[in-house]
Amino acid sequence: MTRTTRRRALLPIAAIAPALAAAGCTGAINRGVESVHQPVVSRADYTIDLATAGGDVAAGEQARLSGWLDGLRLRYGDRISVDDPAHDASAQNRVAAIVAGRGLLLATAAPVTPGTVAPGTLRVVVSRMSASVPGCPDWSRAAGSYVTADASSNYGCATNTNLAAMVANPGDLIQGADGYGNDAATSFKAIDLYRKAVPSGQGGAITKTESTSGGR
Repeated sequence: MTRTTRRRALLPIAAIAPALAAAGCTGAINRGVESVHQPVVSRADYTIDLATAGGDVAAGEQARLSGWLDGLRLRYGDRISVDDPAHDASAQNRVAAIVAGRGLLLATAAPVTPGTVAPGTLRVVVSRMSASVPGCPDWSRAAGSYVTADASSNYGCATNTNLAAMVANPGDLIQGADGYGNDAATSFKAIDLYRKAVPSGQGGAITKTESTSGGR
């Protein structure tokens, strides 16, 4: 299994650019109403190459794929895609069926990953996004009354950190999801994810990815 990490910061709103620029030039002085601490979304790509035979996934590779997906503990917001230079419909349908058994669908296009897909193989890519607010909490300036009409250094940390923690699909912070109507099954997955995320002393390993700061 290989993994690549990609970084994508939220783009600043044009209306607050002057305020953020002033903040950067004057040592975290923010005279605007928008926090300089904004959620940053990071993406990690996990890949596995599977052998194909006769236009389908080779014998034994299906079990290998199932075990790999179970090890990743697929969750709501994960994006699964297939990079198949041979465009074998049977093989892609086989992967789609295994993924569907875990309540997810295949994406229409795979991201670019390191290395080439060898002939006679296809690559399954799981893209997972996470959101965080770097630099929070920020008490670099003492809390109190400011006569310079600017916000505190920690302004916005609580709100944006909670937003990053609660959003079901971090990718929606970059671009909102399209409307698909009312789907009870989809709504349940988001609620179920929230309930399972409540600390209980058990759970899977947490993978941290380096991010770059950005404004929204």
